[in-house]
Amino acid sequence: METPDNATPTGIAAEDWATASAEPQYRAAVIDLLGALAYGELAAFERLAEDAKLAPTLADKAELAKMASAEFHHFEQLRDRLAAVDVEPTTAMEPFAKALDDFHRQTAPSDWLEGLVKAYVGDSIASDFYREVAARLDSDTRGLVLSVLDDTGHGNFAVEKVRAAIDADPRVGGRLALWARRLMGEALSQAQRVVAERDALSTMLVGGVADGFDLAEVGRMFSRITEAHTKRMAALGLAA
Repeated sequence: METPDNATPTGIAAEDWATASAEPQYRAAVIDLLGALAYGELAAFERLAEDAKLAPTLADKAELAKMASAEFHHFEQLRDRLAAVDVEPTTAMEPFAKALDDFHRQTAPSDWLEGLVKAYVGDSIASDFYREVAARLDSDTRGLVLSVLDDTGHGNFAVEKVRAAIDADPRVGGRLALWARRLMGEALSQAQRVVAERDALSTMLVGGVADGFDLAEVGRMFSRITEAHTKRMAALGLAA
């Protein structure tokens, strides 16, 4: 496990993929994790490309197109890693497609601002979750996961546009705050569903593989994710 404050990693977190993957259950958990993350990046690319159609200006459209391109590059990195460890990428992604598709269908934005909030809030919750898990991964996988979670610039872009819209019409804030709270609930429900349906992944999170979290730590993890969400809401000028 990798400990905070620059402490020396121990256990699986101190090993590379070649060593750590000798444990079959750990290997299965990482393949699940990479499959889920890969499909998430592919879906993010598709969604940003769709959101670009709602953009009010050509400059905004171009900015979203650039972000969509970055998400697709992240997908390619994950796809290539899965192939490199002799896993068919589509096979690894398939178990997570329905849950993510359901989430996006249930939270389809009705306008440009809702799309910005969804990308900022929803994607950030997912990124927080994956960063928490990354601390318990082998060094090679951890490096990959953290690299594909790099900010594509959407956060600052969304904050600027949403705050400007609220300044122009304060009534917008109430509607977007309700929307963001709905996104938070849906995102956490989806994450819990995915984990519950994949034995190796859930075992890694609650203990038993890769110096995983104990149940109390899982609770603390979700508390940290919720706290980060509250800070992002404040950045947007919205009440959590």
